[in-house]
Amino acid sequence: MKNMNDLLRQAQIMQQKVQKVEEEAASRTFEASSGGGMVVALVTGKMEVRKLTIDPKIVAEGDAEMLQDLIIAAVNEALRIAKDTVRREMEAISNGIRLPGMG
Repeated sequence: MKNMNDLLRQAQIMQQKVQKVEEEAASRTFEASSGGGMVVALVTGKMEVRKLTIDPKIVAEGDAEMLQDLIIAAVNEALRIAKDTVRREMEAISNGIRLPGMG
């Protein structure tokens, strides 16, 4: 039973570390831009858009379709950066084991 107790203790420690990374990720932000900085997206580690900045020049041009594409590109890139960063941190504490939900 000693091995089982050790295994359970290790699992609890890993769970605590995972929880800490998740909590820290919620307060961290990740940024990406598109269109040469015309659109900048800021997201959290919880995959929430926190801020979106749009250069007034692109709005003045009136090209709604291009603006939509730039917004989508910036937000998707910021989310990808956040997801990859959190995944790497989770893998580091789990010794490379992919944890459920950390896709």
